[in-house]
Formats: sequence, C-alpha cells, structure tokens
Amino acid sequence: QVQLVESGGDLVQPGGSLRLSCAASESISSINIMGWYRQAPGKQRELVAAITSVSTTSYVESVKGRFTISRDNAKNTMYLQMNSLKPEDTAVYYCNAKILVLFRQYEYWGQGTQVTVSS
Repeated sequence: QVQLVESGGDLVQPGGSLRLSCAASESISSINIMGWYRQAPGKQRELVAAITSVSTTSYVESVKGRFTISRDNAKNTMYLQMNSLKPEDTAVYYCNAKILVLFRQYEYWGQGTQVTVSS
C-alpha cells in the first residue's frame, strides 16, 4: 500500500507560481505512472499532468506551457511546477499513482491540496 501526501497548495494571485509536491511512503521508481488530478467545485476530477517511470510526460491542453511535472526517484517525490496561474486553475489537486503488476492495476490517491488563484 503506497501512501501519498501532497503539499504546497496555497492562495496565489493570478500570474503567480506554486510548486506542489507529492511524497510517497516508499520508492517511486517502480510506480509505472504518477499524475496530478484536480477537481474544482461542481466539476469532475480531471487529469492535469502525468509522468511515467521513464519520465515521459503528458499534459491537459489548458496547462501546456505553464505547468511542468517531474519526479525525483531518490526523494520518492513527484512535483508539479505551476506558472502563470489563472483563476480557472483553482481546485483541489490530488496526487495519483498507478502500479501494474501481472496485468492488474493498483491505484493510490493522496488526500489533496487546495490551490486558489485569486486577487
């Protein structure tokens, strides 16, 4: 069972930056895919960015060029650098991990961290 703990959420003005961290309870080198999801009030949870075990990345169109996902296997931590933040980025951000073992997928979630973009 992998435990994930997010941190770094805060209130920030439009145009500002934040870096979210997701610390895992064990080595992340064997985690196939890690990702950041977000959920705004009244909306469905959406995948924002993902990174594979070989550091291939993907982003939802609305954050391309502004957000950067990365992982540090030595620190068992994943990051989301968010620049040029917009009010529509306001949401609870969740860390996610997917592990594939013998054709079976195990999925883990963090508790979430609030990001609020407002003047």
